[in-house]
Amino acid sequence: MASQIVPKTCKVILADTIAKGLLAEVKETLKTVQQDTEGKPTLAAFLANGDPAAAKYAEWSKKTCEENGFNFDLRQMDKEQLEEEIMAANEDSKVDGIIVYYPIFPGNPAHDKYIQETVSLLRDVEGLCHKHIYNMYHNVRFLDPPHNQKKSLLPCTPLAVVKILEYLQIYNSILPSGNRLFGKTITVINRSEVNGRPLAALLANDGATVYSVDLTGVQIFTRGQGIKQPRHQVQDKEGWGLEQCLPISDVVIGGVPSEKFKVPTELIRDGAVCINFSSYKNFDGPAVKEKASIYVPSVGKVTIAVLLRNLVRLIANRPSMNPDGTVDEAQVKAKSEAFMDG
Repeated sequence: MASQIVPKTCKVILADTIAKGLLAEVKETLKTVQQDTEGKPTLAAFLANGDPAAAKYAEWSKKTCEENGFNFDLRQMDKEQLEEEIMAANEDSKVDGIIVYYPIFPGNPAHDKYIQETVSLLRDVEGLCHKHIYNMYHNVRFLDPPHNQKKSLLPCTPLAVVKILEYLQIYNSILPSGNRLFGKTITVINRSEVNGRPLAALLANDGATVYSVDLTGVQIFTRGQGIKQPRHQVQDKEGWGLEQCLPISDVVIGGVPSEKFKVPTELIRDGAVCINFSSYKNFDGPAVKEKASIYVPSVGKVTIAVLLRNLVRLIANRPSMNPDGTVDEAQVKAKSEAFMDG
């Protein structure tokens, strides 16, 4: 009698499932870091680009904020007003965090970068100020070394992918923090300055071998052989493409902003984990389920949960004062410990 062939099953993990756990953590952490005299935290959101995708993201953010005890203050305006309005929000004690929806000046990324730098470090919920970006690329995890009580913020979408990989237990919790992706090979298809490159750097700084792929070719991000370097190093892989990267990757992450692009399913390693962070479907759903062990088709709701997590981080980083005007060291320590998980 012929043996029956059992079809391989692929777990499809939805962003909503992962986001719920993060949001529960956010609410609990907020209780620790917020003083009794403070009201609901307020996120000021600036929309000046007329982009339907940004408007949809703002709508999701508003819903998630209000469901979890945060105020969401959407401010729509002409782009000419934006800089002045952000500067005013930086000084507004009622504003705890600021998010700006990009791109504002399509075709002029330098102008968008200028707007990013307009947001105060104390209000930058997206982690896009120079200090946060510098720390991320140099694998510096705190704003206040050697005290190490104020964690640096990370960009929301790259951090959302990290949180998904932690949820999927791709990170090895037995290893020391900072090395928990040691032995993992990951391909990231996107090298934008906003998402793809920061994600590759984060994963490599945690010990992974990362192949970063875009239209110009492939780069490899590592911390050197045996993860001996303190921060990631980058080398070009001449002549490489997806044909070389995908068959050796434990994780494949698609982030190409095009409805025409599809990751070649036939190149994906059997049992790989596949994650899509593009607003378009970079994977052929039915086909990838025949190859992957786990498939995460979108990350949007996790990104919004991480946005609120970053907002709580900003609150935790604020100095806690005693009635006499001195710093409450015990409260500072409690805030720090509430976020020691990374």
